[in-house]
Amino acid sequence: MHNGVMKAWLESSHLAGANATYVEDLYELYLSDPEQVSEEWRRVFDELPRQPEDVVEQPHSRVRDYFRRLAQETKHYNVQVSDPDVDAKQVKVLQLINAYRFRGHQAANLDPLGLWKRPPVADLDPAFHSLTEDDFDEEFNVGSFAIGQESMTLRDLYKALKKTYCGSIGAEYMHMTNTDQKRWIQQRLESVVGQPSFDAEEKHTFLEELTAAEGLERYLGAKFPGAKRFSLEGGDALIPMTKELIRHAGAQGMREVVIGMAHRGRLNMLVNVLGKKPQDLFDEFAGKHDETWGTGDVKYHQGFSADFATSKGDIHLALAFNPSHLEIVNPVVIGSVRARQDRLGDKEGSRVLPITIHGDSAIAGQGVVAETFNMSQARGFQVGGTVRIVVNNQVGFTTSNPRDMRSTMYCTDIAKMVQAPIFHVNADDPEAVAFVTRIALDFRNTFRKDVVVDLMCYRRHGHNEADEPNATQPLMYQKIKKHPTPRKLYADILIDREESNIETATQMINEYRDALDRGEIVVKEWRPMTMHSVDWTPYLDHDWDCDWDSDVEKERLTELGQRLGQYPESHKLQSRVNKLYNDRAAMMSGEKKFDWGMAETLAYATLLDDGKRIRISGQDSGRGTFFHRHSVLHNQDDASTYIPLANIHDKQGPFQVFDSVLSEEAVLAFEYGYATAEPSGLTIWEAQFGDFANGAQVVIDQFISSGEQKWGRLCGLTMLLPHGYEGQGPEHSSARLERYLQLCAEQNIQVIIPSTPAQVYHMLRRQVVRPMRRPLVVMSPKSLLRHPLCVSTLDDLASGTFMPAIGEVDDIPAQKVKRVVFCSGKVYFDLLEQRRTNEQDDVAIVRIEQLYPFPLEDVKATISQYSNVEDFVWCQEEPQNQGAWYSSQHNFRAAIPKGADLKYAGRAASASPAVGYMSVHLKQQKALISDALTLD
Repeated sequence: MHNGVMKAWLESSHLAGANATYVEDLYELYLSDPEQVSEEWRRVFDELPRQPEDVVEQPHSRVRDYFRRLAQETKHYNVQVSDPDVDAKQVKVLQLINAYRFRGHQAANLDPLGLWKRPPVADLDPAFHSLTEDDFDEEFNVGSFAIGQESMTLRDLYKALKKTYCGSIGAEYMHMTNTDQKRWIQQRLESVVGQPSFDAEEKHTFLEELTAAEGLERYLGAKFPGAKRFSLEGGDALIPMTKELIRHAGAQGMREVVIGMAHRGRLNMLVNVLGKKPQDLFDEFAGKHDETWGTGDVKYHQGFSADFATSKGDIHLALAFNPSHLEIVNPVVIGSVRARQDRLGDKEGSRVLPITIHGDSAIAGQGVVAETFNMSQARGFQVGGTVRIVVNNQVGFTTSNPRDMRSTMYCTDIAKMVQAPIFHVNADDPEAVAFVTRIALDFRNTFRKDVVVDLMCYRRHGHNEADEPNATQPLMYQKIKKHPTPRKLYADILIDREESNIETATQMINEYRDALDRGEIVVKEWRPMTMHSVDWTPYLDHDWDCDWDSDVEKERLTELGQRLGQYPESHKLQSRVNKLYNDRAAMMSGEKKFDWGMAETLAYATLLDDGKRIRISGQDSGRGTFFHRHSVLHNQDDASTYIPLANIHDKQGPFQVFDSVLSEEAVLAFEYGYATAEPSGLTIWEAQFGDFANGAQVVIDQFISSGEQKWGRLCGLTMLLPHGYEGQGPEHSSARLERYLQLCAEQNIQVIIPSTPAQVYHMLRRQVVRPMRRPLVVMSPKSLLRHPLCVSTLDDLASGTFMPAIGEVDDIPAQKVKRVVFCSGKVYFDLLEQRRTNEQDDVAIVRIEQLYPFPLEDVKATISQYSNVEDFVWCQEEPQNQGAWYSSQHNFRAAIPKGADLKYAGRAASASPAVGYMSVHLKQQKALISDALTLD
């Protein structure tokens, strides 16, 4: 709005009728985008009385009434515009600009095949805004349109808008509420009218990289016809796009890039970006592999690491291994990135970049995507933004139609939940692809938030190379057969522009094919890997029985315990928390025995004292779901927090505890990724209730239990899963122990049910001090956190060690024992108390604390004194078809004397983990305890 018009409006004496429509249009523009109106008008509209937030529409009558009222007050502004028609046109022009910013992407040339038929967008037609042909040669102020000039003819403006917003790039960003972010994008797009500029060398590079992308697929198709490779053909631009991201990241001083992607194009990425030797890939196709490396996995699940040369130095690349569960690799990648950033002290994400590559069906359909977006700005999980690329082949996984894949216009609409900008780009235009790639990375690095690039392409073959796509997409594949490849299209463009020639393009093809024939690395930027993110050497080739030092001096434990009880005098604690800390002080002075929370906290303190990093996350981890940990102290006066474990001394290791977002799948995957990139510390995920881990079963099945066997990936992640039958119903009783035991094989994971504070202390320390890194699954307690019998002494902590099996603790003569009861966890204390009540001395109780790897020799040694006993019982709280009975009874039988009998004492088989009625629970619990202790 011109200042002169504004001044005339303010100085006028009455509200002219024509101006009412003008002001109303201006207000409509303000509502859609305040930046479209002048600062003076914004101030006027900002001062309007605000409607309640739940009002859907802003009534224009309120605006008209407001200005009429002003017109009647001589001390206020009265309105009259000298030429209301001209100014009304000006507003319409600004509305046209706004329409292109909002909806230009709907008319952009995004589909390489030209099959995507969308209805015309009325807002983008000047006539919709009452602008006629007569107005096209008139000059108008262009407001905030960042083209570098204040005014243009409508004709030139209209052309510029179409070139900026309706070319090969469709920008969606007006859903964002942050004005600075919108202005930044407008400046980058509008200043060059959406037309990127690259020098001859860059264009030559793009053509080379498209040639490589196409060349590898053609070579594999000819050399291994019919073999699954999940070809990238049609989405070839992903290769120059990814390399451009890496080059641009390196130029900005980034030192590591971690990439996560599913199958499509993965082999191409391995060879043409990360520098895997083609000969190694060919050997995999031919079935040659190292028999000694676990069970292995298919080639399109494999990861890789390399160094990559950029203009500002080498950058380390890592492509994450991933299963067929598509989007689950994304939080794994982001967790790995966070670990690397934490190690480098990279709090803003300026040195390590995550790139996640999605399919169009998967990003819209997989719930873990929303979970990962949701945690992208949460304190415990933010990484300074992720560049998310969608390889959008418009088909989906096999035979989907977009109408069947989602309920939104774009597959990327999910990203709007975090107000991420979305750049749709035609994959047949490699220069547009490179342009938005740079914008995307610059946006991420400027605003430290996620950004999405939707690479609109197609799939030249079926879902895999054995599929016949014509059966379900006949029209699309008729078009694809006639459609030139991205490399051919770009080569022709460069030749037409006289920026290249047919000889050069042909030479590129021949040279690349010759390099593949030689099997040598084809990535010019590849460098021998010297930039290892972390050294895993100390943790390789260790087995379960490797030595570790469990002793910690009493004096050191006492000093650490006293420090853990200190907090600022001004920090007022809640009464129950205050009592807990007073009790801990009594434990350290010898007045009380150690409970679970204190022993656990001391384990952390000893590790931190040694400089180790500890990270704990879960939905209530700071406090502890069952009110036992209280690692974060909340001041009752001002809600400030203090963390004793983070304030032991200046040279301690970092301690972080986060109350996570309400997610199991994404958070557990994140923590798995973190642990795979941080072997020296302790990484813990704690479930609110153990049952809730079933929401993350894919992480457990595909990564935690089998990552080492499939991919050679070591991981020391610890899972704390509250478990124990307390009469709290089906979902709050069982951590589904049987599921973990069923997954146990090849020494892959540890499954432990500790029953004393000392056991949890040594178990946690062992996970770090012992130089072996495998996942630890802990059935952690609820009622035992405060059970009067579940206590330990300072000596138990200082000079004890973790015991895989614990024998009889009461003074029962071995010759009197007629039955030995094996058990694990909380049920032990029920058995112990009932036996003492019964005053029995003919039943011994043995706890098996480590169910896997099964401690056969320890159990044999524990029961060796009962050589005359032939009656053995396994007692569990879980139903017979759950818990340890079915999965572990062969181990129990192997431990008992030959000819001895092993019986089951516990609940009957059940479809549900537990009953929902307390009375029934108590009856069942009493029965199973009696069954275990009553001799036949």
